[in-house]
Amino acid sequence: MNSRESVIEAFGRLLDVQKRLCKECPWDRKQTFESLRPNTIEEVFELADALAKKDMHNIMKELGDVMEHVLFYAILGAEAGEFDMADVCTQEARKLMFRHPFIDWTGWPDDPKADVVDAPADSEAVEQTWEQIKQKEKDGNRTVLSGVPDALPSLIKAYRIQDKARNVGFDWQRREDVWDKVREEMAELEVELAKGDGPNSEKELGDFLFSVINAARLYHLNPDNALEQTNQKFIHRFNYVERKAKERGKELKDMTLGEMDALWDEAKQLEKR
Repeated sequence: MNSRESVIEAFGRLLDVQKRLCKECPWDRKQTFESLRPNTIEEVFELADALAKKDMHNIMKELGDVMEHVLFYAILGAEAGEFDMADVCTQEARKLMFRHPFIDWTGWPDDPKADVVDAPADSEAVEQTWEQIKQKEKDGNRTVLSGVPDALPSLIKAYRIQDKARNVGFDWQRREDVWDKVREEMAELEVELAKGDGPNSEKELGDFLFSVINAARLYHLNPDNALEQTNQKFIHRFNYVERKAKERGKELKDMTLGEMDALWDEAKQLEKR
C-alpha cells in the first residue's frame, strides 16, 4: 500500500486536476450544484453496483468518480466564497472526533477536549451512542428521523428510519414478535386484494413490506443487499432461458410456460454445480 505522503500527494494532484478543469473545460465551467446532482446520484449508484458485485477494480474506479464529484462541489463552494476542500475535511474530522468520545484525542488538531468515556461494548452500542450524540448536536426543530434523506430509495429509507428509531429505544423487545406483525400485515393485504380495492391494497402492501424490512433488520440482514442478490440471480437465470430459447430458434413469446420453466430449472441446476 502507498505511504501517507503518497496518498496526500495523489489527493493533491487530483484536486489540482479538477481545479484546472473548472477553469479551462467549457463543460466543467458551466456546472452548478444543481446541474451536477443527477450525475452524482448516478456515480453513487455505480459505486453501489460495484460494491454489490465485490468487483475490486470497479470499486476503485467508482470511488474515484465519487471523489471527483466531492472535489467538484468543494471547488464550487470555494468559488462562491462559502467553503473549500479543507473546510470539508476539517468539519468531518471534528464531527467524527466529537462523536467518538471513547477515543482519547488529546494532542490531535481540533481536539474536542471532552472527557474520555468508557468504550461501548459492541458495534450496536456504538450506534446508539452515535445517535444520542447526534441528537445533542441538533437544533430544536430537528427530529430523530429528520436526518434520513427524502431522496433515499424507499427500501433503504425504511431500513434507516427503523434503525434510527431503534437507536433511541423504540423497537421490539423480542425480535421473534415481529413475525406476528408480518403475518398480520400479510392478512390485511390479502383482504384488500380479495376486495379488488387498488388504493387500499397498495397501502397494505406498503405496510407488509415495511414489516418484512423490520424483520430483516431485527435479524441483522440487509434487505437491500438481499433483494439485489435475488435480482442478480433472476437476471442470470432469465438470461439463460432467453439464450437457450434462441439456440433452439425460438422467441420467448412463442414458448409455453412449461418450456420456459424447464430451462429455468436447468439454470438452477447449473448454479448448484
